[in-house]
Amino acid sequence: MNRSILAAVLAAALAAAGARAQDFSDLKLEEIAKDLTFTEGPAWSQKEGYLIFSDTPGDRLLKWAPGHKAELFRAEAHGPSGNAFDAEGRLYTCETRARRVTRTDKKGAIEVVAEKWEAKRLNAPNDIVVSRSGHAYFTDPAFGWQSDNRELDFYGVYHIPPKGALKLVAKPAGRPNGIALSPNGRILYVVNSDERNVRAYDVDRNGDATNERVVISGMAGVPGGVRVDEKGNLYIADNGIAIYSPDGKLLHTIDLHRRPSNCAFGGPDLRTLFITEQGSVYLVRMDVKGAY
Repeated sequence: MNRSILAAVLAAALAAAGARAQDFSDLKLEEIAKDLTFTEGPAWSQKEGYLIFSDTPGDRLLKWAPGHKAELFRAEAHGPSGNAFDAEGRLYTCETRARRVTRTDKKGAIEVVAEKWEAKRLNAPNDIVVSRSGHAYFTDPAFGWQSDNRELDFYGVYHIPPKGALKLVAKPAGRPNGIALSPNGRILYVVNSDERNVRAYDVDRNGDATNERVVISGMAGVPGGVRVDEKGNLYIADNGIAIYSPDGKLLHTIDLHRRPSNCAFGGPDLRTLFITEQGSVYLVRMDVKGAY
């Protein structure tokens, strides 16, 4: 290919990329739940078409479906925080008070899938993501009262394989919080609230995560949850929802009334971004799909 043809191809590619660039000029927030204590862990069930989210101090999981009001999904939920659905439609929940991760099947049966590391209880599992192939990854920090009775002397990032024992991915110095996977499932992202950065790990075919590096640093606030869209952009609950490109460039911030805790893509077309913000839950329609 000669230089003139190559230049034309590159120009066309750049023009196409520009045409596909997301438009942030007309985002409208809609409140779908309010008057709650502190909301966290939004997760969309693609199979059933509803949103699950946590009211952590209220010790309950709530369910919202389009056209309906939020309703109780589970009471006495052991201080739920992060939630995620796997490809089979099973619900994973980080239970901060019980210091464990559970999985709920479609019939409602609850199974404990992570509770201890080397015979010591976990700190307080916070957020979780599950790959298409069934590998789950979760963060285990300790905030406030959670630090009082710790058995482990470190904060952790863990991997729950579809088969086999729990694996330790990392022992960060600061507290890990939000966790997400790239669209192809080959990169694991972990937000660190204390260090105000985001680390990335390469994920191999066995689900093992290695090659730790910092991809976003110097964030404005105390970052929490994170999700990824189909283009690989990261949506991080910080001072608003801060949207970063895969190479760490800040693209936009969705402003909210109060500091958000987490977010998740959902809706039938995966173009709705759900945002948990203290006592409320919001949605905003996007022109890009979430990674699934």
